[in-house]
Amino acid sequence: MSGAANRRLLRLPEVKEKVGLSRTAIYKLIAEGQFPRQVCIGPRTVAWCLDDLEAWIEQRIQAEVQEPSAR
Repeated sequence: MSGAANRRLLRLPEVKEKVGLSRTAIYKLIAEGQFPRQVCIGPRTVAWCLDDLEAWIEQRIQAEVQEPSAR
């Protein structure tokens, strides 16, 4: 199996653990267009695509490598 068949969806608790951000921070970044948008999987249920989250994490790492923030 490949492509869409291997995609995994994560609910908010798993997303928070994976990226290390709070619910508030995640939704703020979504509103600013700086975090992957959630997908609707039910009437009152959303999830995030694992592939999108991993790409976002990689982008953050690469941005830091290219231009380290002042500490």
